[in-house]
Amino acid sequence: MENVAGTLTGLELPVERGCPFAPPAAYARLRERAPINRVRLTSGTEAWWVSGYEEARAVLADPRFSSDRRKDGFPLFNLDAATLRQLRDRPQLMIGMDGAEHASARRPVIGEFTVKRLAALRPRIQDIVDRCIDDLLGAGRRPVDLVQALSLPVPSLVICELLGVPYTDHDFFQSRTTVLVRRTSSAEERGRAFAELGTYIDDLVTRKESEPGDDLFGRQIARQRREGAVDHAGLVSLAFLLLTAGHETTANMISLGVIGLLTHPEQLASITADPGRTPMAVEELLRYFTIADGVTSRVATQDVRIGGADIKAGEGVIVSGLSANWDPAVFKEPADLDLARGARHHLAFGFGPHQCLGQHLTRLELQIVFDTLFRRIPTLRLVTPAEDLPFKTDAVIYGVHELPITW
Repeated sequence: MENVAGTLTGLELPVERGCPFAPPAAYARLRERAPINRVRLTSGTEAWWVSGYEEARAVLADPRFSSDRRKDGFPLFNLDAATLRQLRDRPQLMIGMDGAEHASARRPVIGEFTVKRLAALRPRIQDIVDRCIDDLLGAGRRPVDLVQALSLPVPSLVICELLGVPYTDHDFFQSRTTVLVRRTSSAEERGRAFAELGTYIDDLVTRKESEPGDDLFGRQIARQRREGAVDHAGLVSLAFLLLTAGHETTANMISLGVIGLLTHPEQLASITADPGRTPMAVEELLRYFTIADGVTSRVATQDVRIGGADIKAGEGVIVSGLSANWDPAVFKEPADLDLARGARHHLAFGFGPHQCLGQHLTRLELQIVFDTLFRRIPTLRLVTPAEDLPFKTDAVIYGVHELPITW
């Protein structure tokens, strides 16, 4: 095939998914054209779009590509100049750090998300899921919106428990996070949401410093005091990242996972008959939906040749996890939801040094939710056909706004 990497395609990205599940048809066309293409963003800027699986892993693992959103050339969807200035003026989050700075910020907190640490949390997550389903069954009315009854409260309660945040505040940070991830939010709305969340989190960390408890922030504060002094700004930055990212992605995966399983009853039957298959099923659902497509952006700090493309220093690069996870060279018949696929090498959590900090927690929550929900409500079904559900085509994180179910 002729190498066309570097030629502007004329396609403006991002593109909405053409059906509830599959990537836009343009993704496959771009990947077939070349694994890395030059595209135009809706913001008016140009960037490199990485759609091949191997090329995506190569970019995400290469230290010559920076995650620093403050650097010129870093590609961001739909952000006007005012919003970009606000972002650059704020303290750097861990996801925007590189190299030694990133490793130094990540190292102290990674132990909170190990498989061993989270195993101790399993009974508490199970209790949260059971109580949510108790309330769902006891509501006395049908249909029930699963988003409000289960998908949102489970990860919100879990992250509040992990961080030591009052659950009574969840509506506040949920509403502000929604504004931040919605593509159609105005600069004024984003700025207000940033400011309100920032004030809340700053106050939260101050309270934690006064009365540290047996939670993630209490342990971080105790460690920092042993080592010298508490880094208040660093804790605020960490809290902002974990609180805003710690529930939105998992909530959407719960809803989409339920839709995927209910629309593939033969696949669902395989895990209800043998819950030991659920962990593998979760990996396939994560691959299949890849809800955080296009948020894995980088900017080149040096000239790099990769995937047939000559990327110059200062040029933006967007890795499409959704396209990579539907690359037929790696995942045979990618449009088939195959719960026995064993797709743990997917890129739904990214790859390389910035791979998602909370991936093991997300996996655990999804496993417990799916096993418990379909065991306790085996006749669960959708009220609305999947293709007619209100999908979040206007958000950076894909999902559904509501999910009416009955039984």
